[in-house]
Amino acid sequence: MEMNSIFLIKEKNGMKKDYSLLLSMMDYARLTTIQEVENLPVEMLDYRCHDEANSIGMLLAHFDAVEKIYQALTFEQLTDGEIEAYATELEPALSLGSKAAECIKGNSVEYYLDNLQRTRMATIEQFKKLDEEWLYEETEWWYGEKGNNFFKWFHVFEDEINHRGQIRMIKKLYAKENQPTTVE
Repeated sequence: MEMNSIFLIKEKNGMKKDYSLLLSMMDYARLTTIQEVENLPVEMLDYRCHDEANSIGMLLAHFDAVEKIYQALTFEQLTDGEIEAYATELEPALSLGSKAAECIKGNSVEYYLDNLQRTRMATIEQFKKLDEEWLYEETEWWYGEKGNNFFKWFHVFEDEINHRGQIRMIKKLYAKENQPTTVE
């Protein structure tokens, strides 16, 4: 992340223009996520306000799994069966739910942020190898409609932004629930 230009959607060193624009948006979304979670203790990362709720740790693992599945969906020429098999490997973080609640806990914020950083670096390295026409390649996507790779990668950070709202709510609920009581 180039911090001196975090608020600028512009070309970045070593990146083609359209990838630079996309990565500028991805970087800002990630920075704001990091700011929300840095220094959180494991107890807060694992907190769930009820049995059906996500934890912050679950959501951070989900961000990583989503980016990994989109790497597979867009960078690799995998068959549907190979994509399904890889998606299964990324579970339960990909779908979240009760299984994720059982498995995704006890990790430090550094654990989650390191995973996110490694995955993002792999994305950036791949972006550097591709021509800009790749972003505009259309394939069958959702609801019988076409989608291009630019949209698919927009969705990666759009999903993160959406779930970051959950992280903010979880932090507020945790603070309220763990507020010291005063004795009069």
